[in-house]
Amino acid sequence: MQDPTSVPQPPTPLRVLVADDNPVVRAGLTALLTGREDITVVAEAADGHEAVRAARRHRPDVVLLDVQMPGVDGISALPYLVDIAPVMMLTYSRESATVEEALRRGANGYLVHGEFTAPQLVDAVKDIRQGRPHFTATAADALLTQLRRAADSRPHTEYLPPPSNVPESLSQVQPHVGQSSERVGFQLSTREAEIMDLIASGMTNPQIAATCFISEKTVKNHINRIFAKLHSTTRAQATAKWLGAT
Repeated sequence: MQDPTSVPQPPTPLRVLVADDNPVVRAGLTALLTGREDITVVAEAADGHEAVRAARRHRPDVVLLDVQMPGVDGISALPYLVDIAPVMMLTYSRESATVEEALRRGANGYLVHGEFTAPQLVDAVKDIRQGRPHFTATAADALLTQLRRAADSRPHTEYLPPPSNVPESLSQVQPHVGQSSERVGFQLSTREAEIMDLIASGMTNPQIAATCFISEKTVKNHINRIFAKLHSTTRAQATAKWLGAT
């Protein structure tokens, strides 16, 4: 009879905390990560204060953190969270100053919604745990722009010593980018893509109608076609696929 102690045990799942004030986005991210043997979402939070409290209670391996949240925002919560676990910014905010400030306060990576695939998000979560940073294209460009501005403001006669912390492999800092071909794969029209972005941002049908200057009936017709193309039946399911695959 085989000794049960000799049976290989599955690896302990990587434990993730998702912090975002938009419940649809939280549900979408949780749906993307839940159900895997190697990753589990242990807690969700709607603002920075809840995120810090949940992190202290659950001690996650990785924190996925939005920037703009009511009350205590993600940037303000960062110094408290990075003392507990590596933090990946996962947000719509793409301003260069915000990207730089997030990294200055300890974030290990910066992903902008709509620029990564579901597998890339999973890889990023795993890599962040191992100390390997990830940036989507917009975040990388924003950071580069900010660094160039800082360099241009220095006197040209200033001596800049060579950096002492250059990684052995450039792959450690190259952006992991979702290609636009992913959106083409869903075959959404320009208007449908615009409406799907608004759905992912948490807007209701009346809000989308007002934003796009169309009727609510037209919005519903667009959503029906979007759901059919994304093979989804709920806003959360569609958002999960859209955020992970555009």
